[in-house]
Amino acid sequence: MRFSILKWVLLATTFVPLIAGARSMGPLVSVEWLEDELHGDNLVVVDIRSDIDGGDRSDYEEAHIPGAVYSNYVTAGWRQDEDGVPGKLPPEDDLAKLIGSLGIDNDTDVVIVPAGVGSTDFGSAARIYWTFRVLGHDRVAILNGGHTAWVEADKPVESGWNEPEHATFETDFRPELLADADDVNTARDAGIQLVDNRPEAQFRGDDKHPASRAAGTIPGSLNLQEGSLTEDGTAFMVDRDTVEALMDRAQVSGDQQTITFCNTGHWAAMGWFALSEIGGNEDVAMYDGSMVEWSQDENRPLERGGLFGN
Repeated sequence: MRFSILKWVLLATTFVPLIAGARSMGPLVSVEWLEDELHGDNLVVVDIRSDIDGGDRSDYEEAHIPGAVYSNYVTAGWRQDEDGVPGKLPPEDDLAKLIGSLGIDNDTDVVIVPAGVGSTDFGSAARIYWTFRVLGHDRVAILNGGHTAWVEADKPVESGWNEPEHATFETDFRPELLADADDVNTARDAGIQLVDNRPEAQFRGDDKHPASRAAGTIPGSLNLQEGSLTEDGTAFMVDRDTVEALMDRAQVSGDQQTITFCNTGHWAAMGWFALSEIGGNEDVAMYDGSMVEWSQDENRPLERGGLFGN
């Protein structure tokens, strides 16, 4: 399977390895860390507020972290529709142009800033984080708690627009982090762990995404809900001990080949981030087409009332 090739290239999941002179940077950074590093060299802060969290460019222009650039998660081009399936990963060249337009090159440290209103907008940041990792860029982090945490900590903000200076970003694609429908079908037969990150009602088949042909989940999947992965009502990621406890409850193994999925590869990015970057599983891929794509083909099996674990 594509995502199991070159397993050795996956990095240890709690901290990004350091190079000489580089700043210490894990997958999550705090408000205090960002304040200390804010005016350092080779750092770009990307504010991604969008319709998902009720924000847009006007909210960014009204108040944002000093020096931050803006890239709307929904409309800037981080995801694309493909054959009627929303949320697919765009072509590498398109993403490279998008990233370069934000002033990011291959030596840039990137901090992604979601709105900070809940787990779903943390998922926006996790999806962009995953995209950087798929493209071979490891110097990336998410501001834990997002813009809301920055404001509530009484840190400075500025208004207006910051125009990035264009940079050149080159991709180094990692296919082992991305799964497609064929990979998922192979995984089922090979006993590879499938983790559904949707709410219980969708996992059980009592509800479905409007774009899905039918309700249900991929047979044999386990359910680790994305909504459980942040502290209630916030975009603060739960700690590793809590992630491991949630995994145990959902019967999700931390050292087994895994594919996460949801409806359109948004909540699944949250699941991928929790299992890979926080939980320590070095062999996790995400199925970006997820249930909307899977359910389009009537020959692909669906299961209702699955193995609910949390």
